Amino acid sequence: MILINLLPHREEKRRQRKRAFFVGLVASAIVGLAVVLVWFTVLSQMTAAQQARNDFLKTEIARLENQIKDIATLRGEIDALKARQKAVEDLQTDRNTPVYLLDELVKQAPEGVYLTAIRQSGQLISVNGVAQTNERVSEFLRNTSYNSDWLERPELVEIKAANLTTAGREQRRLFEFSMRLTLKRAPAPASAASAPAAAAKKAS
Repeated sequence: MILINLLPHREEKRRQRKRAFFVGLVASAIVGLAVVLVWFTVLSQMTAAQQARNDFLKTEIARLENQIKDIATLRGEIDALKARQKAVEDLQTDRNTPVYLLDELVKQAPEGVYLTAIRQSGQLISVNGVAQTNERVSEFLRNTSYNSDWLERPELVEIKAANLTTAGREQRRLFEFSMRLTLKRAPAPASAASAPAAAAKKAS
């Protein structure tokens, strides 16, 4: 027996292909949407992680900046304290300077030299006096130039012969002189002050 299909099979096949196409299209759209959702989720997580790292870095940078400001403040305070300490030390040294200066002039002035006036202006010392001979003045200059811990750069300003009356009303030929010296800070007093302490420490 022969069967003859009288239905429009071509139309049916066309509808099946169209249905399969739309099914494939929908499936592709679903797959594409799923891929986009997954990528968006991964990207969001990466962005959130990076943002968290950025926030952490900002917090740490702010903390370090505060520490740097604190360190700068501490350095300023330390510098101020050092300046105060130096001012106090300089004041202490300057307070004792006249004593050391007079003692140094007495030690360096040779026999036959008599000082009549001493003036100080900052580090500059002006000395006036009389001497028995020119050689005494030269010796005074050498002593203050090479043997003094407190005086340096002596400069003879003037020297002249003069007839002066002594206490016994005797006329004597002496030499009036004036000189300039520079005062320097010497370690001698500090060394002298530390010597007893060192000796006491050794004794103990």
